[in-house]
Amino acid sequence: MEVKEGLKNLKIMDTIYKKLLDEIDVGIHVIDAHGKTIIYNKKMMQIESMDIEDVVDRNLMDAFMFEKENDSTLLQALKFGKTTKNVKQTYFNRKGQEITTINDTFPVIENGQIIGAIEIAKDVTRFERFIKKNMLKKRDAKYTFESIIGKSKQIKEVIEYSKRATRTSSSVLIVGETGTGKELFAQSIHNGSNRSSKPFIAQNCAALPSSLIESILFGTKKGAFTGATEHPGLFEQAKGGTLLLDEINSLNLDLQAKLLRALQEKKIRRIGDTKDIEIDVRIIATINEDPIDAISKGRLRKDLYYRLSVVSLFIPPLRERKEDIPLLVQSFIDKYNYMFQMNVRGINEEVLQLFYDYDWPGNVRELEHTIEGAMNLIVDEETIDYNHLPIQFRNKSKLKKMDAPIARLDLWNKENPSVKTLKEHMEEVEKYYIGKVLKDHNFNISRAAQTLGISRQSLQYRLRKLGISSTKL
Repeated sequence: MEVKEGLKNLKIMDTIYKKLLDEIDVGIHVIDAHGKTIIYNKKMMQIESMDIEDVVDRNLMDAFMFEKENDSTLLQALKFGKTTKNVKQTYFNRKGQEITTINDTFPVIENGQIIGAIEIAKDVTRFERFIKKNMLKKRDAKYTFESIIGKSKQIKEVIEYSKRATRTSSSVLIVGETGTGKELFAQSIHNGSNRSSKPFIAQNCAALPSSLIESILFGTKKGAFTGATEHPGLFEQAKGGTLLLDEINSLNLDLQAKLLRALQEKKIRRIGDTKDIEIDVRIIATINEDPIDAISKGRLRKDLYYRLSVVSLFIPPLRERKEDIPLLVQSFIDKYNYMFQMNVRGINEEVLQLFYDYDWPGNVRELEHTIEGAMNLIVDEETIDYNHLPIQFRNKSKLKKMDAPIARLDLWNKENPSVKTLKEHMEEVEKYYIGKVLKDHNFNISRAAQTLGISRQSLQYRLRKLGISSTKL
C-alpha cells in the first residue's frame, strides 16, 4: 500500500515538475555528464525554434552550432565548472537560424564531480532582429526629386535649394513638421549626389534610449561590457555614403556633444576601444520643430546646430501649399489603385473643398492616410465622396464646419441693439447651419442627416420646427 502511494506521489510530482518547466517564462536546458540534453522545456523550444525530439538525447554540438566549441556556456560549465551570469550568447540552431540569449549557466556537482550543467536563458533574439532590421539596416534610397509631388512656389523653391546641395558633401539640416516628407528630400539629395552608389542609412534618434543609440552610432568593441561584440556603428556602415539622423533634437545633450566632436574631427571611437577610426560620411539631420525653439528649450546644442545647418532646408507644411492637394490626392489614389487592384478615378467637389478648408496638422502623411482609409470603404464606386472618408476625419471637419456659421452670425442685432436671448440665438444658429448643410447636399435629406450626425426622422422634425423648406431656402 505504501509503495503504491509512493508511486502515486511520484507521478503527481512528475506532472507538477513538467507543468512547471513548461509554464515558466525562461528557457531551461540541462545536459548530462556526456553533453547530452536531458531537460529541454517548452520556452527553450520557442526561443531556439527547435522541436524537443531534435534536442533531447542528442549531444549539444549535434543540435547547435557555435563559432567555437568553447563559446557554449553550457559546455564551459560542464568541462571547467564555470558559472556565468547574465552573459549574452549568439549561436545557430541546426536549421541555420541565428539565436541570441542572455544566460545564467552553472555546473551540477555531486560528490565533487561535475555530473551535468544547467542553463537558464532569456530570449533577446526578437529584439536583436528588430535592431538589425529596423534600426541598423541599410535603407534603399528609392526616392529622387522626381518623386516629390507639387507645383506650388513653396515646394519648387525647396526642391531647387535641395538640388544645389547635391553638389557638395556639406551637412544638411532639414526642418519640417511631422509628415511633411523630410526623408523624401534626404533620399533625393543622396541619390542626386556623387555618393549615390554608396550606402544610405537612416536612424530615428527618438526610437531607442540614448545608451543604445550611442552604441548604434559609434559601434562597440568586444568586451566593452557584458555581452558586447565587435560591431561597427552606423558611421562605419555608411562609409562613403549618407547617414540620416532623424529627429536629432531627441538625442540627449551629452550624445549631441559626442556627435559634434565626430563631425568636426571626422573620427569616431567605438565604445570600449582606445583607437580612433576615420570616417567619410555625409550627415543629413532632420528636426520637427523650429531649431531656435529647440535651442532655447535646451533640446538642441547651439554649436551642433551651426555645424549641421551648413545647408538648411525648410519643408513647408501642407496648409501652406494647398494648391498641391489635387496632385497629391491623385498620386495617392494611383498608388492604392495599384495596391488594392481598384479603379478609383478621383474625389468629388465636396471632398476637394473639404480638403482645401482643412488645416492638415498631420500634413502630407495625414492626407495619404485619409485617402487610403477612404479607398478601404469604397465598394464599386469610382469617386471618393464624403461618406467614404474615415470617421475620425469627418468628425474633425464637422467641428470646423460648425464654427463657420457661428462666426458669421452677430450676437447683436444691428437694427435692434437689444441682446437676443440664448434660445433665440441658438435657434438662429441651428436654422442657418441646417439650411446650409441641406443646400450643400442638394436638399438630400438622408445625406444631410448623415453629415449632421442625426437620424433622418430627427432632421425632418427640426425642419418642421424651424420652418425650413426641404426643397428650397
